[in-house]
Amino acid sequence: MILRLSIFTFMIAVFTNMCTAQEFNCTVKVIAPKIANVEASVFESLEDGIREFMNGRRWTNDNFEFEELIECAMQITIIEAIGNTKFSGSIQVQSNRPVYNSDYKTPMLFIIDGDFEFEWINGSSILFNPGQHRDNLSSTLAYYAYMMIGLDYDSFGLETGSDYFLKAQTIVANAQNSGRNGWIANQGKQNRYWLIENMLSQTFRPLRLCMYNYHRRGLDLLESDLEGARLNIADALIEMRSTNRIRPGSYNMQVFFLAKSDEIIKLFGPAPEAERVRLLPGLKQMDPGNISKYDEALF
Repeated sequence: MILRLSIFTFMIAVFTNMCTAQEFNCTVKVIAPKIANVEASVFESLEDGIREFMNGRRWTNDNFEFEELIECAMQITIIEAIGNTKFSGSIQVQSNRPVYNSDYKTPMLFIIDGDFEFEWINGSSILFNPGQHRDNLSSTLAYYAYMMIGLDYDSFGLETGSDYFLKAQTIVANAQNSGRNGWIANQGKQNRYWLIENMLSQTFRPLRLCMYNYHRRGLDLLESDLEGARLNIADALIEMRSTNRIRPGSYNMQVFFLAKSDEIIKLFGPAPEAERVRLLPGLKQMDPGNISKYDEALF
């Protein structure tokens, strides 16, 4: 009886550890609106495989409680299919972070990566080895997993996401000879290579510091100190101008504001005029694609 209780206790402990080990609550959608030569069940099976890969794998050495899981969504749009195993299209990645003492979830990452080519055999498991590039599907998924974790960690502690950004950089390094788009420096300035290269550059340190000050010293304090929290958010955004002066129009800055521009407007639209006047010039410099939107809401 004692032995059976010990085994039962051990199994409960293992099950509990498994429940707290994963980091993601990831929803996955694979769509192929113009593909007629592949059965829909293939894409449904791919959805299941990606969902299991993201949610079933342990990405860190930390245990996450259910409410701490990183909520994210991946949508893969298949544009071309060569038979049932070779595909090309785009991957859209979104992640959110809960705001302290609130039911609000703030967007952390929103990105559409159009350089997504991969091979996958229906029903096969997606395997990943951090030390090598096995295939483009697993490397791309793991790369964005580490990017999301790095951003999440940076929002809770100053530059505490570095270990995970370095893991993403290792994936890029291992994929250099794969022949696939998105991993190489000379394939444009808006790809996976430059996103992580910039993130770890000293030039972009103000952006990483902004991730902490904007979220931990800003959004998380809104409930208890609205004016102070909003001031911290404004200061964090304004500090990023130093990066923009050196690297105007950078991919990382575009990715940041793609996720945050609407939220910034909601935060500062009701703010006193002095706050809006102070913040507006910097927003227009760093995010010129949304100048009209900022003028309309904050001027």
